[in-house]
Amino acid sequence: MKKLLAMIGVAFLLATAVFAADPAEGYWKSIDDVTGKITAYWRIYEENGTLFGTIAATVDDPQDVIASSCKESYKNFPVAGAVNKMKTVGTPWIFGMKKESEGNWKDGNIIDPSNGKMYGCVIKYLKPGEKNKKYTASEPTLAMAGTVGPIQVFQYWVKATEDDIKAAQAKNPAKN
Repeated sequence: MKKLLAMIGVAFLLATAVFAADPAEGYWKSIDDVTGKITAYWRIYEENGTLFGTIAATVDDPQDVIASSCKESYKNFPVAGAVNKMKTVGTPWIFGMKKESEGNWKDGNIIDPSNGKMYGCVIKYLKPGEKNKKYTASEPTLAMAGTVGPIQVFQYWVKATEDDIKAAQAKNPAKN
């Protein structure tokens, strides 16, 4: 009986390790690298081996604001329809990310829904104390790089909670 319980315990641990989420997944606060202000709350998730990111809550706009500054379409955009008629919240603005290693994703795209610009995207998860360029993470952080050719511009996003998202949604509710 003890052997059976031990085998079940080992199987449970192995199953947990196999189905553990990538550390880049979850809720994150995007932070403006100049002002230090939160710009949005994001949900980063993996689907069929590809990483996506949707805005879970806006900070300064109603939750149903339309991304009217975007173009009508973008190459490889994962949702059918006119992008410039889609809501900012819930649309996959980060898409096509390929896993390089645990917490590290590359070869995807990010669209800034406020101005419609699309950039290449690289995501690197940083544990507290880990460095990226001149930045040292003091808490779990996503080093988010928008890329144009060989140039990478990093922003550092920090963990958010569902309560953060609910508070942002309550502060700027949908108008319709």
